[in-house]
Amino acid sequence: MPAAEAEVLDEIRRLRARLPQVTGAVAASADGFVIAQDAAGPEAEGIAALTAASLAVAVRLAAATGRGEFRELLVQGEDGYVATYAAGPTAVLTVLAEPRTNVGRLHLESRISGARIAELVTRSDPT
Repeated sequence: MPAAEAEVLDEIRRLRARLPQVTGAVAASADGFVIAQDAAGPEAEGIAALTAASLAVAVRLAAATGRGEFRELLVQGEDGYVATYAAGPTAVLTVLAEPRTNVGRLHLESRISGARIAELVTRSDPT
């Protein structure tokens, strides 16, 4: 595992330690390729691909409504949350959480991790 991937995985694990209601997380490129994952259940590749598709719609919706650049997307299902956060211009962090999760805390902790992942991904990008 390259250094940036290992550091991103460490950040995901720190997020899960800070917020035990998080059941999994995937850091991916904006085009749907997994960077690092710590998720039980659904396949990380599937989550990354679906995140890329929903990200495309969310970015267009934010722009079309004059809301600026994409920051985050929250989906609440019967069995919990799926939240996606921008992690710099080329990556996203998708977090799976239990239904009893405090959404404010989910946002706070995930935004911190998203910012850290953005730093790690940007630092490792040679361009």
